[in-house]
Amino acid sequence: MIKINENFLKLQDSYLFSTIAKKVAEFQENNPDKKVIKLGIGDVTRPIPKAIADAMKNAVEEMENPNEFKGYGPEQGYEFLRNKIVENDYKKRGINIEIDEVFVSDGAKCDTGNIVDLFSKDNKVAITDPVYPVYLDTNVMSGRTGEYNDQTGMYDNIVYMPCNSENNFEPELPKQRPDMIYLCLPNNPTGTVLNKNQLKKWIDYAKENRSIILFDSAYEAFITQEDIPHSIYEIEGAKEVAIEFRSFSKTAGFTGIRCAYTVVPKELKAYTEKGEEISLNKLWNRRQCTKFNGVSYITQKGAEAVYSENGQKQIKENIEYYMENARIIREGLKKAGYETFGGINAPYIWLKTPNNMKSWDFFDELLTKYNIVGTPGVGFGPNGEGYFRLTAFGSRENTIEAMKRLSKL
Repeated sequence: MIKINENFLKLQDSYLFSTIAKKVAEFQENNPDKKVIKLGIGDVTRPIPKAIADAMKNAVEEMENPNEFKGYGPEQGYEFLRNKIVENDYKKRGINIEIDEVFVSDGAKCDTGNIVDLFSKDNKVAITDPVYPVYLDTNVMSGRTGEYNDQTGMYDNIVYMPCNSENNFEPELPKQRPDMIYLCLPNNPTGTVLNKNQLKKWIDYAKENRSIILFDSAYEAFITQEDIPHSIYEIEGAKEVAIEFRSFSKTAGFTGIRCAYTVVPKELKAYTEKGEEISLNKLWNRRQCTKFNGVSYITQKGAEAVYSENGQKQIKENIEYYMENARIIREGLKKAGYETFGGINAPYIWLKTPNNMKSWDFFDELLTKYNIVGTPGVGFGPNGEGYFRLTAFGSRENTIEAMKRLSKL
């Protein structure tokens, strides 16, 4: 008899964004005359910059030439891209990262999910709450949690770190020692950040407790304030305790192209049951070589163009476009009487629902009465109840129109 991984049965019935898509599709089918403005899923709407598109076209032409054709590439990524990453994302910020500590992949979502392959299922996991669902769900699948509690909306054996307006969205250091700590900054979904002093506390905590920090910085390109770190490795000692995940999806419009990278420093160690030190860099390299055949040459040539002069200029224009949308949303909501957070260093605006309305009830009201789609805060965890996320990734026209509609609430 074939048996399943029963940990999958602990998952909730549907992934958050699948539920949203189903609700929206049903509404549109029943109301074909309504124009629905989607500010829910964090998908970009601006086309990829011309410099990147041109680089990918040139790569396609290379692939037509028998003398330049590329088959399987290195599982870790081509050196031309990894060198650009090291030089531009780290050395320019005074951070010493070596090329063999960089692993190019097909998405930060994949990497943050796949990284759990390296760790014992006995490890205790700590997550902020609300949280990007992939961190929690992949640990459920891997057997690191107990059962889901319908009353609390939480899983047993997970350390939840509440982030809300009462603590200014800064999670407290866990009293119960975790082995794996997930941090996403700038944060998805709240759009909030931590400064260097606040992050230093986490580095010190991880060192003291021999924990590892899984640091998702997919939105670092949207940071506008100078005192906010773009990389966790700007903090002294972080290379001993942290893995960093980066993405080209939102930075360069690669949501449909798929390219990202993960940094696993060689100083970073984990331990066997007997206490023997093991290099996580070597383990991740072994995992990737076994389960991954690398990102396409065409995609990586596009990613390389991200760091060109024209690429940087065009990417900056797109990011400024989205951050202007964020300003429009943030100020529009405030004028309408909403309490808002984020939207300054991230393309997400987190708002309190009016009159303590439940998150899904607010979702339904926005969709049915105002034909606007957002994301219910409770979908990111029980501490997201009473909150709601809007994204700045829509078009300018739709963003302005959505704020006009919301002002009527």
